[in-house]
Amino acid sequence: MSVTTLRYADTGAFSALLTDYLGQRPELQPYYHRFPKLEEFAAQLAEKKAAYSPEARQRLVSALRAQYAAQPAVHPAVQANLDLLAQETTFTITTGHQLNLLTGPLYFVYKIITAVKLSRQLKEHYPQYDFVPVYWMATEDHDFAEINHLHLFGKKYEWNATTTGGPVGRLPLDGLEEELLSQLPAEVPTAFREAYTSSTSLAEATRKLTHSLFGELGLVALDGDDATLKQALVPVLEREIQEQASNRAVQATNAQLEAAGYKPQVYSRPLNLFFLTDAGKRERLEYDATQDCAQITVRNTAQCHSQDELLELARQHPEQFSPNVVLRPLYQELLLPNLCYIGGGAEVAYWFQLKQVFTDNQVPFPILLLRNSGLYIGKANAGKLRKLGLTAQDIFRPLPELKKQVGATLGQEEISLKEQQQALAVVFKEVADLAQRLDPTLVKTVAAEQQKTAGSLAGLEKRLSKAAEAKHETAYNQLTALKDKLFPEGQLQERLDNVLSIMINNPQFIQQLVAAFDPLALEFTVLEEE
Repeated sequence: MSVTTLRYADTGAFSALLTDYLGQRPELQPYYHRFPKLEEFAAQLAEKKAAYSPEARQRLVSALRAQYAAQPAVHPAVQANLDLLAQETTFTITTGHQLNLLTGPLYFVYKIITAVKLSRQLKEHYPQYDFVPVYWMATEDHDFAEINHLHLFGKKYEWNATTTGGPVGRLPLDGLEEELLSQLPAEVPTAFREAYTSSTSLAEATRKLTHSLFGELGLVALDGDDATLKQALVPVLEREIQEQASNRAVQATNAQLEAAGYKPQVYSRPLNLFFLTDAGKRERLEYDATQDCAQITVRNTAQCHSQDELLELARQHPEQFSPNVVLRPLYQELLLPNLCYIGGGAEVAYWFQLKQVFTDNQVPFPILLLRNSGLYIGKANAGKLRKLGLTAQDIFRPLPELKKQVGATLGQEEISLKEQQQALAVVFKEVADLAQRLDPTLVKTVAAEQQKTAGSLAGLEKRLSKAAEAKHETAYNQLTALKDKLFPEGQLQERLDNVLSIMINNPQFIQQLVAAFDPLALEFTVLEEE
């Protein structure tokens, strides 16, 4: 396995905000706490240790042990980490993701491996502490359309659940076997199927699958849709219902980011909360302007409350409330002794919008780390790349540029009639000047003829280029197919392909990722089979 890296900016696939962050542009400093460097974790450790109470740790460990009680045969590495979390010298490195079917796109796996690898690096540097990689399961998310499918070997597999609109973690798995699992290729490992066929909900299935894939790496999965854990949310609920401070904080930050030329990823609402209804739905809480209802309503229902009524409900039954994208990170950091959050580019960007929310609630803001990103090039595709005279770094360039490079390697003459076009322009300038002197009404006619002739010459250039390309058509077709394979639908491989597209032929893929990724290097990784 050959491993090379390149700058994120050189891939052309990441936003200016992200590349500016990685470059530590001073203008972005107000929106994060500490930059992801090994030495910065010392201060982060001290700050989180002082802020994280024994009661919070006890609540977390109790809830995790209850959640894992339903997990058959907990891996010893996971059990060891569950025990370590009870110790005040143990901290977490967290990533979060939706409950995508069969792990969804590759970047889900990349997130978790980044968390695992960083935990190991921190243990080496700070041996007096322990570090546990945590996967925050986005069980309360209700956007089913984002998670109900996967792409494998160029085919889309999809599940149409009968009940949607509520927390996806609670979804029963009715119809999944017939609609999707039975349609998968026979080579799919048994663990991927059994995680779902042996479970009654999507959350249970996701925990089993991640445990199967990453249990030996000590990954702990946490489900925040838990009545015990929601007790920690009560002060946040009270503040949100009474003051709506999070909305003011995010709006102010958004205005600052926009003034600096960055587009915010998420937008805040007056109330950044959902309500989990008796009908199993997750509905927004909204202020109601009508006169025949109380102050706050549960959207799409007849349920409405005064502010005092909603406060009492929050204190008595916080499990009926669900934070939205603005408050979910705060809830996570309240629950965990967390030092660092690992996310994709869009996640890191929206965390920038939340720093003031953390400050207002006196919760330490975690170090923000871009997850490792990678391109996997299998042995066959690596051979094709070398045959075309290209490197792994070259393949990120646009296809027309690659064709020119391959053409030059193959000895193809580059066709350009630019000089002829320039000469033509000179000739027509002289004719236009002559027309201006003799009969100005003919100037437009000359211009029209110039445009027509220039168009004909451009057409000839295209035909000549095609004739030159035809001599090497096979190589260009191979190049196009390779580009499509490594960048499906014109995007990074990790944003569409499922891990099974690699694991079926390379069962050691996860172990290879652990060896290859260096989270704090902050570079894009290319893994190439030799």
